[in-house]
Amino acid sequence: MAERTSTGLLTMMLEPTPAVAMTLPAEVREKLAELELELSEGDITQKGYEKKRGKLLAPYIPQIQGVDPSLQIDNRIQASSQAVLQGSKHNKSRAANTRDERFRSDLHTEAVQAALAKYKERKMPMPSKRRSVLVQSSVEACTPPDTSSASEDEGSLRRQGRLATSTPYQGHGHPAVEHWFNRVIQGSSTSSSASSTSSHPGGRSVTTTNTTAHAALNANAAATALADLMAHTQLDNHSAPPDVTGLSERSTLHAERPQVASVRGVSRGYNHHTSVMETADGVPVNSRVSSKIQQLLNTLKRPKRPPLREFFVDDFEELLDVQEPDPNQPKPEGQQMSPLEGEHLGVVNKWPPSLPAALQRWGTTQPKSPCLTALDNAGKPVYTLTYGKLWTRSQKLAYTLLNKLSTRNEPLLMPGDRVALVFPNNDPVMFMVAFYGCLLAELVPVPIEVPLTRKDAGSQQIGFLLGSCGVTLALTTDACQKGLPKAQTGEVATFKGWPRLLWFVTDGKHVVKPPKDWHPPIREASNDIAYIEYKTSKEGSTMGITVSHSAMLAHCHALTQACGYTEAETITNVLDFKREAGLWHGVLTSVMNRMHVISIPYSLMKVNPLSWIQKVHTYKARVAVVKSRDMHWSLLAQRDQRDISLSSLRMLIVADGANPWSISSCDAFLNVFQARGLRPEVICPCASSSEAMTVAIRRPPEMGVPPPGKAVLSMGGLSHSVIRVDTEEKLSVLTVQDVGQVMPGAVVCVVRVEGTPYLCQTDEVGEICVSSGSTGVAYYGLPGMTKNVFETIPVMSSGVPISDRPFTRTSLLGFVGPDSLVFVVGKMDGLMVVSGRRHNADDVVATALAVEPMKFVYRGRIAVFSVSVLHDERIVVVAEQRPDASEEDSFQWMSRVLQAIDSIHQVGVYCLALVPANTLPKAPLGGIHISETKQRFLEGALHPCNVLMCPHTCVTNLPKPRQKQPEVGPASMIVGNLVAGKRIAQACGRDVAQLEDNDQFLYIQDVLQWRAQATPDHPLFLVLNAKGTVASTASCLQLHKRAERVAAALMGRLNTGDHVALVFPPGIDLIATFYGCLYAGCVPVTVRPPHPQNLATTLPTVKMIVEVSKSVCILTTQAIMKLLKSKEAAAAVDVKSWPMVLDTDDLPRKKSPQMYKPPTPEMLAYLDFSVSTTGILAGVKMSHAATSALCRSIKLQCELYPSRQIAICLDPYCGLGFALWCLCSVYSGHQSILVPPLELESNASLWLTAVSQYKVRVTFCSYSVMEMCTKGLGAQTEALRLRNVNLSCVRTCMVVAEERPRIALTQSFSKIFKDLGLSPRAVSTTFGCRVNVAICLQGTAGPDPTTVYVDMRALRHDRVRLVERGSPHSLPLMESGKILPGVKVIIANTETKGPLGDSHLGEIWVSSPHNATGYYTVYGEEALHADHFNTKLSFGDTQTVWARTGYLGFLRRTELTDASGERHDALYVVGSLDETLELRGMRYHPIDIETSVIRSHKSIAECAVFTWTNLLVVVVELEGSEQEALDLVALVTNVVLEEHYLIVGVVVVVDPGVIPINSRGEKQRMHLRDGFLADQLDPIYVAYNM
Repeated sequence: MAERTSTGLLTMMLEPTPAVAMTLPAEVREKLAELELELSEGDITQKGYEKKRGKLLAPYIPQIQGVDPSLQIDNRIQASSQAVLQGSKHNKSRAANTRDERFRSDLHTEAVQAALAKYKERKMPMPSKRRSVLVQSSVEACTPPDTSSASEDEGSLRRQGRLATSTPYQGHGHPAVEHWFNRVIQGSSTSSSASSTSSHPGGRSVTTTNTTAHAALNANAAATALADLMAHTQLDNHSAPPDVTGLSERSTLHAERPQVASVRGVSRGYNHHTSVMETADGVPVNSRVSSKIQQLLNTLKRPKRPPLREFFVDDFEELLDVQEPDPNQPKPEGQQMSPLEGEHLGVVNKWPPSLPAALQRWGTTQPKSPCLTALDNAGKPVYTLTYGKLWTRSQKLAYTLLNKLSTRNEPLLMPGDRVALVFPNNDPVMFMVAFYGCLLAELVPVPIEVPLTRKDAGSQQIGFLLGSCGVTLALTTDACQKGLPKAQTGEVATFKGWPRLLWFVTDGKHVVKPPKDWHPPIREASNDIAYIEYKTSKEGSTMGITVSHSAMLAHCHALTQACGYTEAETITNVLDFKREAGLWHGVLTSVMNRMHVISIPYSLMKVNPLSWIQKVHTYKARVAVVKSRDMHWSLLAQRDQRDISLSSLRMLIVADGANPWSISSCDAFLNVFQARGLRPEVICPCASSSEAMTVAIRRPPEMGVPPPGKAVLSMGGLSHSVIRVDTEEKLSVLTVQDVGQVMPGAVVCVVRVEGTPYLCQTDEVGEICVSSGSTGVAYYGLPGMTKNVFETIPVMSSGVPISDRPFTRTSLLGFVGPDSLVFVVGKMDGLMVVSGRRHNADDVVATALAVEPMKFVYRGRIAVFSVSVLHDERIVVVAEQRPDASEEDSFQWMSRVLQAIDSIHQVGVYCLALVPANTLPKAPLGGIHISETKQRFLEGALHPCNVLMCPHTCVTNLPKPRQKQPEVGPASMIVGNLVAGKRIAQACGRDVAQLEDNDQFLYIQDVLQWRAQATPDHPLFLVLNAKGTVASTASCLQLHKRAERVAAALMGRLNTGDHVALVFPPGIDLIATFYGCLYAGCVPVTVRPPHPQNLATTLPTVKMIVEVSKSVCILTTQAIMKLLKSKEAAAAVDVKSWPMVLDTDDLPRKKSPQMYKPPTPEMLAYLDFSVSTTGILAGVKMSHAATSALCRSIKLQCELYPSRQIAICLDPYCGLGFALWCLCSVYSGHQSILVPPLELESNASLWLTAVSQYKVRVTFCSYSVMEMCTKGLGAQTEALRLRNVNLSCVRTCMVVAEERPRIALTQSFSKIFKDLGLSPRAVSTTFGCRVNVAICLQGTAGPDPTTVYVDMRALRHDRVRLVERGSPHSLPLMESGKILPGVKVIIANTETKGPLGDSHLGEIWVSSPHNATGYYTVYGEEALHADHFNTKLSFGDTQTVWARTGYLGFLRRTELTDASGERHDALYVVGSLDETLELRGMRYHPIDIETSVIRSHKSIAECAVFTWTNLLVVVVELEGSEQEALDLVALVTNVVLEEHYLIVGVVVVVDPGVIPINSRGEKQRMHLRDGFLADQLDPIYVAYNM
């Protein structure tokens, strides 16, 4: 009963009256205010807010005159649904045969429509999709699915209208059960009622209640008053965030208020299952502690001394919110159930001692009597097998199998061996002969489906079963064998996962007649295995259930007795004869009683759904065995047949009567066919499972059984496993019929589903267990699972076993009702436990089907299952969409389905996907293969054409958003670190002062002149082209001469101090013009030339740098000069506004009059411009002194001398790349082999070949170069080795970067080229940034770089917690090289600017002689960066001037020693501060989320994330067919939830190469974001997860 009736109408119940509000305890008021805050900051969704608020207020809401709140619903809805019900009764007879009727049970559709009426077409954002994706991908998309599309239980999925045929429960006096069946239980589940209060940031709640409900009026006023009161409370106490330290001065004003503001800093690892409450001093208390102790703890005085402050508690465990059970949820109240016994199994003398004995008896005494009639697809009888034929043919087969099959003179088969039976569904005769042939030969038949293709759904699992049963032989028919896929040799192909099988055709010509003296052994039924039936579990694994001879016999006895079978009766069987009821009735029990079976193949039912009814009429059959789907199908076609009569039937056995929805098919069928002689009482639903065989069956009327029962149960109650009878007017009800009485000779009980199998109470739903001699014995080869299922010992509440015989679990969920009738409400396979409540997949399917109109999806092609994401089950609905449905219509239908399920079941759907027609995997006899569908969903192989994800509504267990603590002051931070014994995090490179060096040169241009005189012919530079040949070289003198020419050209035209833009491709020209500018006293600015094929995007950047740097002249080559002024360029920029452009190709050989000498080393030497990843163009000023200091540090770190050679594969335009390319060689005199990265695009091995050829010890590259090598050369290492490429010479290979080291890339590079001799220790990274281009660099001496693993969750809270490799949530971080000589680094708090301790995360600050002197300009955000170059600590060493790098990182003292014998301090860079995402109060680094996303599916080539109005947007590049685009949506959402506790707001799927990447190989996330918002990405698909 405790179930929400309709969302909006319950609001009034959630709002306490003013009187109550005054008495709300302070802590509740405080929590309410905290919730308001979370809502206004967007940390919690409206729905979550309302849910939590409802929970807080629930205990204080007075129930109106003791009536259950959930009953005070709007009278209009009740009235309207009653009206419709009456209407529907009149229509029933008229409309019963329309197509719709077969599915629409009025009541359920009515309920769904009423529920939907409340959502006044809420607008959801439609996903956007590229046209090409709309083309239906499925090959068969145009053909409608065969009518078998009906799911196993086809349209039986519809809710039942009220019909007089089944008497409702109330009629039978069973006092014990009566009291809970008829009493409406009090107490409402407010937790799931979402109130419709929308809260405005001002804190004033506006209630939008539906005031038509009479009781609502006064409650409404009360609610508004309370809302006002709460608004004021919030404004008074909470103008600042809630006090969380328990020590603030403010709190003395409210001394009476217990300090229960939740202290989030405490380590919350204690108890994952109960919400942690805190007392005043922040000690977590288990909320299960009894309330008295709780009150006591909360009123304790403040602790005498202040506890240590928050920053000592380093390991903050993020707790997922554990949903507290709702105190008002219904609980079972009945007595403990007592086991239910069936009648005794009657002993009949003439019954044969075993099934083969029965066959022998009838085969010899009644050889002419018919046993089985097979029909063809036209419904004509093709063959009738008599008992005589069955006996002789089975004997022949048995003899052949035992004596005529041999390998190497050994018989192939021994008694007890398992044999596979592979027979098509339209050949029951051959199957029956094979089955009994195996029994006579004492072999164990294992009937399986015919594998049609190599990749049938679940076929691999069948193979696994055959393998584990040790099957080597498969029996089949000639026709079937011909149809199986063949290998080249002509033999049957081996199916994926199958063992090698010998195929034996059982047709007449292959079997031999046994000699006269051979007789099959006919023994009494023993406990040996008779046959193995396969079953597929919820997870998709296939198990074999072994049935013993004695169980098989006992089951036949029990069925004969329960169904009153008599000798020579006629029975029609529509079911699969290979397993379950089809096998039990149509193959086993029929032979026991010499009955005549008319077997109706599935293929005939597809052509003519009426066939079974016609055969009942023709053969005057007494019994028919069908499924509810067969009853539906016949309803579709019944108007064609006027002259049939069903009066001969004494039993219509409904094999899937245990499906709660079968009642509607039974009623609708009866409704139509009662006029054709069908008596209501012959419909006999039964319940069975593969493990327990038949559990219960309604007896035929002649047995004098009580009339059938019907229960209308509250779905809300069922979701808590409690049975509450409900009036049918209520929206969420389930109507079930009984499945009759327990089988003869069996004992049935109902036990709790989880944990110890305690007996349930009488009003509780549990798993039905059976103990009898006629159940399966075991799962073949799986002793552990067998013990769980076949050997359960139910116990009473006292813990005493109820009997000493084991019970078998049936996997049916149900209860025992009045008159000892068994009721089933669901199956374990369809059970989905979401936040502690249970939902049945079948029920959800029915709700989806009741959403009209059904024009967009195929009926019966809907799969519902749950997947586990973030420690809870999430519901997924997948349906096949009709090819002609439009996007808008389908989307509309999808949103309505979501709303309907939410209203009726009070559960959110996580994902709803539509796939093209005919693409869901099919089960053998129609229906959907659920586990295979789930598997495809999780692997991203469903290829949906429409997806709607709703994580915001159904993920309610995210950890609470972090609230920023009031900052701890920098002084107490230092004291805290001292107390904790931690050192302050600072480190420095070697001291430069004592090192001798050619210090006479303060200016780099002087060094060049000196080298040109001292060693004129010493080669400095060597540039390689794409072919690997030397394109150009320069010795000291040549370089000096070219620089002089440039200087001469500039001196006449420009003034000293003018800025000159150098727009050159990588090469010697660039270096020469750079020195030419210095000679002439001009300030050079190196600029990457525009890309001729991509002027529109690259030219504006060139223009911007030229303008922002205030360059008065551009030096360039003739080719680029033409390009700058071309027509194409004019389209991108204003070409008339370029400054003077000079080409340096043919400069006259003039010497400049005299060199320019700068007056002080602090003068500006050059400008270094670069675009940051956040899209900011920043130019830094490098003085002459800083330039020389930079070169000296690098020289010392890498031990560079004139005799050395180094190879550089970097872009020469900014940062360390520029310094290595243009400055270092001139300063240190070593030779640089220059490899322009662009050349690698046409020859990926260029750089490595050069390294090997010149035997280079030190080399530099960028991440993009490394990626080109790993991707482009990964498979070619063998070819490179044959070309004598050998990398063993390399001591250090350094990646130049301004980011966190990319460990995965550097490691795969090392692994791939290990074969070419590359030492795994050689690869390392460097770190530089705008304020200092070279902070760390591995160099040639010093310890190897170390890697540590940190906890990613702690990192989000700006904490570093080291963990072991491989521990969950661990993130590897590699040290960014060694700190350069003369460089000092400290870690500072970003807010307080105080120093931090060792292993604390903070901003990296750097002080060194080669810091840049400041920004020349910051294009984009000037104001933000004013203090970047001269900041001082707020505490401690307040004198040193530091530059802020803008990167987060930490220092850690290692056990290693560096060159000077000191302990080595390692610097770890975590990421750029500008790039971090602030979400839910925590700091995320985009790269971490991106790494998770890229791992989630093989087709994701690249990923970038950014935020947009508080939503996380994930852009993924799809490398693969566009069909896969929508598969990614769910996988991306799952992985980000699981690993980062974040809900993805938008998933954008784009083509490869859309995510912009700069020359350093860094993603330009802000450019991407701008492109997304301006709608320029041309995405394949955009999904809005709402």
